[in-house]
Amino acid sequence: MTIAELTWFKSTYSTDQDDDCIEVALAWRKSTHSTDQGDSCIEVAATPATIHIRDSKDRGRPHLALAPAAWAPFVAHAADAV
Repeated sequence: MTIAELTWFKSTYSTDQDDDCIEVALAWRKSTHSTDQGDSCIEVAATPATIHIRDSKDRGRPHLALAPAAWAPFVAHAADAV
């Protein structure tokens, strides 16, 4: 993975001043629950506090963020809905 493939964002521990900012990166990857066709792909990125989920076709739109404890129930519910 290259740095260009990472999604950078300002850490919540940073201040509002531009000179005192920490940025962290999410490494998005294609979910194992996605299909091989490019039209049905879910990407996930994990941090210790949050699992982020987005549609690969529309990366600029808001994404879903779950607590790690909610990940397994979310995947189970999604599998039941298919």
